[in-house]
Amino acid sequence: MTTVKTGDTVRIHYTGTLNDGSRFDSSEGRDPLEFTVGTGQIIPGLEIAIPGMKIGEAKTVVVACDEAYGPVNPEARQSIPREGIPDDIPLEVGARLQMQTPEGQALPVTVVAVDEATVTLDANHPLAGQDLTFAIELVEIV
Repeated sequence: MTTVKTGDTVRIHYTGTLNDGSRFDSSEGRDPLEFTVGTGQIIPGLEIAIPGMKIGEAKTVVVACDEAYGPVNPEARQSIPREGIPDDIPLEVGARLQMQTPEGQALPVTVVAVDEATVTLDANHPLAGQDLTFAIELVEIV
Protein backbone atom coordinates (compact mmCIF):
# COMPACT_ATOMS: atom_id res chain seq x y z
CA MET A 1 0.00 0.00 0.00
CA THR A 2 1.24 3.48 -0.86
CA THR A 3 2.37 5.77 1.95
CA VAL A 4 2.48 9.57 1.99
CA LYS A 5 5.76 11.27 1.12
CA THR A 6 6.83 14.91 0.91
CA GLY A 7 5.41 16.49 -2.23
CA ASP A 8 2.22 14.40 -2.23
CA THR A 9 -1.12 16.16 -2.23
CA VAL A 10 -3.33 14.58 0.42
CA ARG A 11 -6.79 14.89 1.91
CA ILE A 12 -7.34 14.43 5.64
CA HIS A 13 -10.21 14.65 8.04
CA TYR A 14 -9.26 16.18 11.37
CA THR A 15 -10.55 17.40 14.69
CA GLY A 16 -8.43 19.84 16.67
CA THR A 17 -8.79 20.16 20.45
CA LEU A 18 -7.16 22.16 23.22
CA ASN A 19 -5.68 20.72 26.43
CA ASP A 20 -9.04 21.14 28.18
CA GLY A 21 -10.68 18.96 25.51
CA SER A 22 -12.60 21.78 23.84
CA ARG A 23 -12.78 21.59 20.04
CA PHE A 24 -11.40 24.57 18.11
CA ASP A 25 -11.77 23.23 14.56
CA SER A 26 -12.88 20.18 12.63
CA SER A 27 -13.52 19.02 9.10
CA GLU A 28 -16.58 17.13 10.33
CA GLY A 29 -19.48 17.75 7.96
CA ARG A 30 -17.15 19.33 5.39
CA ASP A 31 -14.87 18.15 2.62
CA PRO A 32 -11.52 16.81 3.81
CA LEU A 33 -8.66 19.31 4.10
CA GLU A 34 -6.46 19.13 1.00
CA PHE A 35 -2.84 20.26 0.99
CA THR A 36 0.57 19.37 -0.42
CA VAL A 37 2.90 17.85 2.17
CA GLY A 38 6.10 19.80 2.74
CA THR A 39 4.94 23.15 1.37
CA GLY A 40 4.03 24.85 4.67
CA GLN A 41 0.30 25.03 3.95
CA ILE A 42 -0.53 23.72 7.45
CA ILE A 43 1.15 24.12 10.83
CA PRO A 44 4.58 22.43 11.01
CA GLY A 45 3.81 20.09 13.91
CA LEU A 46 0.88 18.58 12.06
CA GLU A 47 2.61 18.47 8.69
CA ILE A 48 5.49 16.33 10.00
CA ALA A 49 3.00 13.69 11.21
CA ILE A 50 1.61 12.97 7.72
CA PRO A 51 4.54 11.36 5.82
CA GLY A 52 4.44 7.58 6.15
CA MET A 53 0.68 7.40 6.69
CA LYS A 54 -1.46 5.04 4.59
CA ILE A 55 -4.97 5.70 3.23
CA GLY A 56 -7.51 4.97 5.96
CA GLU A 57 -4.93 5.29 8.75
CA ALA A 58 -5.91 7.40 11.74
CA LYS A 59 -3.79 8.79 14.54
CA THR A 60 -3.70 11.42 17.24
CA VAL A 61 -0.96 14.05 17.12
CA VAL A 62 -0.03 16.43 19.93
CA VAL A 63 1.51 19.65 18.58
CA ALA A 64 3.44 21.93 20.95
CA CYS A 65 2.70 25.63 20.57
CA ASP A 66 6.18 26.22 19.08
CA GLU A 67 5.21 23.92 16.19
CA ALA A 68 1.70 25.40 15.86
CA TYR A 69 1.01 29.14 16.13
CA GLY A 70 3.98 29.96 18.36
CA PRO A 71 4.13 31.41 21.84
CA VAL A 72 2.21 34.53 22.80
CA ASN A 73 4.26 37.57 21.78
CA PRO A 74 3.65 40.45 24.23
CA GLU A 75 4.87 42.91 21.58
CA ALA A 76 1.90 41.93 19.38
CA ARG A 77 -0.40 43.73 21.86
CA GLN A 78 -0.77 47.45 21.43
CA SER A 79 -2.89 50.12 23.08
CA ILE A 80 -4.05 52.88 20.79
CA PRO A 81 -6.07 56.03 21.44
CA ARG A 82 -9.77 55.32 21.22
CA GLU A 83 -10.30 58.32 18.94
CA GLY A 84 -8.02 56.61 16.39
CA ILE A 85 -10.76 54.07 15.66
CA PRO A 86 -13.80 55.08 13.59
CA ASP A 87 -17.10 55.26 15.51
CA ASP A 88 -18.73 52.55 13.37
CA ILE A 89 -16.18 49.89 14.44
CA PRO A 90 -17.46 47.64 17.27
CA LEU A 91 -15.19 47.82 20.31
CA GLU A 92 -16.40 44.94 22.48
CA VAL A 93 -13.75 42.76 24.11
CA GLY A 94 -13.33 39.69 21.90
CA ALA A 95 -14.31 41.45 18.66
CA ARG A 96 -12.14 40.48 15.69
CA LEU A 97 -11.04 43.43 13.56
CA GLN A 98 -8.76 43.88 10.61
CA MET A 99 -6.03 46.49 10.63
CA GLN A 100 -3.67 47.42 7.83
CA THR A 101 0.12 47.38 8.18
CA PRO A 102 2.16 50.32 6.85
CA GLU A 103 2.99 48.03 3.89
CA GLY A 104 -0.72 47.64 3.14
CA GLN A 105 -1.12 44.04 4.34
CA ALA A 106 -4.22 42.97 6.27
CA LEU A 107 -3.55 42.17 9.92
CA PRO A 108 -6.30 40.47 11.95
CA VAL A 109 -6.48 41.65 15.57
CA THR A 110 -8.65 40.97 18.61
CA VAL A 111 -9.94 43.66 20.96
CA VAL A 112 -8.67 42.61 24.41
CA ALA A 113 -9.40 45.73 26.49
CA VAL A 114 -11.36 48.95 26.16
CA ASP A 115 -11.51 51.97 28.44
CA GLU A 116 -12.49 55.60 27.95
CA ALA A 117 -9.11 56.60 26.49
CA THR A 118 -7.62 53.51 24.83
CA VAL A 119 -8.33 50.29 22.99
CA THR A 120 -5.89 47.40 23.37
CA LEU A 121 -5.53 45.20 20.30
CA ASP A 122 -3.82 41.81 20.11
CA ALA A 123 -2.33 40.62 16.81
CA ASN A 124 -1.33 37.20 18.18
CA HIS A 125 -3.09 34.28 16.52
CA PRO A 126 -6.03 33.24 18.76
CA LEU A 127 -4.32 29.86 19.31
CA ALA A 128 -0.86 31.29 20.08
CA GLY A 129 0.61 29.82 23.24
CA GLN A 130 -1.61 26.73 23.05
CA ASP A 131 -0.55 23.13 22.62
CA LEU A 132 -2.95 21.48 20.17
CA THR A 133 -4.16 17.92 19.70
CA PHE A 134 -5.34 16.67 16.32
CA ALA A 135 -7.21 13.46 15.58
CA ILE A 136 -6.46 12.89 11.90
CA GLU A 137 -7.42 10.35 9.27
CA LEU A 138 -5.77 10.10 5.86
CA VAL A 139 -8.62 9.95 3.36
CA GLU A 140 -6.77 10.13 0.06
CA ILE A 141 -3.44 10.64 -1.66
CA VAL A 142 -4.39 12.65 -4.74
